[in-house]
Formats: sequence, structure tokens, C-alpha cells
Amino acid sequence: MRSLRFRPFLFIALAALALAACHDKDKQEAATSGGDTPEAAVQQSITLIKSGDFAGFWKHALPPADYATFRQDWVHADPDRPPLTDEQRAEFTKNYTAWTEPDAENKRYVELKPKLVQLSQQYRDQLPVMIGIVQQIAKTGVEQDKSMTTTQKAQANAVVDTLGPWVQQAPWFDQDKAKQAVTIVVATARKLDLKSADQLRTMDFDTAMQKYAVGYDGLKQALNLYGLSLDQTWDSVKLSTIENANGHARVKIDYVLLGKPLSTESVLVQQDGRWYSEDLLKNARETHTRLSQPAPSATAAPAPAASAVTAKTSS
Repeated sequence: MRSLRFRPFLFIALAALALAACHDKDKQEAATSGGDTPEAAVQQSITLIKSGDFAGFWKHALPPADYATFRQDWVHADPDRPPLTDEQRAEFTKNYTAWTEPDAENKRYVELKPKLVQLSQQYRDQLPVMIGIVQQIAKTGVEQDKSMTTTQKAQANAVVDTLGPWVQQAPWFDQDKAKQAVTIVVATARKLDLKSADQLRTMDFDTAMQKYAVGYDGLKQALNLYGLSLDQTWDSVKLSTIENANGHARVKIDYVLLGKPLSTESVLVQQDGRWYSEDLLKNARETHTRLSQPAPSATAAPAPAASAVTAKTSS
């Protein structure tokens, strides 16, 4: 996703111009809103996510007008989220500084090493049972989710069943891997270059997408370290159209996770000749509507206690 640079020799310069032209074309295609076909829309979304191009993903996933609104909404405060406290700000600064200070790699590992030994002694034998409980909690949450269809619930539970054995068998207590993981976390934290807890809530869309890309890359490295390759999963994807009629389509997504074949579906809608994820479009519009609502007035309705006193007095 970065422009290519070459030495100023004539032949190489000509090659550079050709490659740059192709590269610009790829970037333009990556930024195209929607897909020509349902499968093309899903495939491009997967390609953008795999590369960590989250800004390009949203530009592709939403119609132009919705994308513009989505960007504008990004900086609006969520009325349902409580404001940060001074304690939260101080805690963020303390923790973030600990993971970005000079020699943080060695300092954090020295702190972690005895804790790993202790955790291994206390929980290694209990880990399968604990993971099983977490799996059951996750499945219960899936079953209680009223927004999911029966098919989607079955697909989500299949993912939980696949991840469970990996979590149980992954070498979480291995000292060498722990040291490598600490190095990954420290490098990622430094690349994020966060200044304060408030910045997390006030950064604009483009900045946020850049930070997400950095975090996603760090996450992929950490998961690879413990045997889960997200890139292999993305590369395994096979698409097939199940249904396509009257501006609606369903695309089946077959993929391999940790060696196990799984599948899911994506429902798409057609707008202005382009195909988009129905769920993403619906969520973006519902979020815009919610953020556009005026904040409730403190004097809009009497407090319950006041109402009770009034009723009692009247009687």
C-alpha cells in the first residue's frame, strides 16, 4: 500500500513508472465502492481485511453517501458511553508507559516470567476445564443472540468448537514464546504512539484506521506465535453464490480454520448497480440515526422520586 521507489536509471525508471501505474490502479480498485457481483464484493472485503487496509475496507463496504456519513460520525461522541474519569486516564498512562518505556521488552518479561511459572503450577491441569466453561458461556451467548439466524448460530458455534482445542493446547506457559510475545506487544504499542486515553476517543477516522492496522498486524504476529495463522485462514477462502434475485444475494464462504473446514454466509444487497453487505450497511445507518438523535434533556421528564411525591400530595 506504499508507493514504490527505484534507482534513477532509465530502464528501471521506466519500469518504475509502469509498476506505479499498475499499483495506482490496484489502489483505485481497492477503494472502489461495492462490488460488480456479490462474490466480488465479498472477495474484495476479505482482501482488504487481510492486508489490514481498514480505511479501504469501509470505503469499499459502504455506498459513497453512507461512507461519507460514516466518516463524519466517527468523531461524534457516543451518548451511551460514560465520560473518562481521571482515574481511568491515569491508569491508561501508567500502563501504556510501562509497555513503551526504554527497555520495556526486558522489564516486562522479567515481571511476567515468575507469574507464568505460578500460573502454570496453579492452572495447567485445570486449563481444559476452564476453557470448556468459557466455550459453554460463548455458546450460550450465541444461542441468546436474537439478531442471529439458526444457520448463523450453528456457524458461530462451529468456530467456538474449533478454537477451543487450540486454546487448550497452545503453549501459553512457554517462556521463550512469552518473551517473543512481550516483544511483539511492546513494538506494537510503540508503533501505535498513543498520547492519552482521550486520544482514543477523539481521533479522526483516518488516524483510527491507521492505528487499527498497526494493532491488527501485532495481533497477527502474536497469534502466529501460538499456532494460529489468520493469513492462512484468509487464503483458504472459497466463495460461491447460493442465491441472487431481486437485488438480494447470499454468498457462501468456505474456509479452513486451524485445519478444520468451516463455512459461513454473507447476505448482500444491490444499490445503484453495486453490491454491499446488508448487515454492515444496516448497522452503519442505524448508528448514524442513533448518533443524530438529540441528547435527552435533563428537564424533559420529572424524576421518579419527584413524580411519586407529587402523586402522594395529590392524593
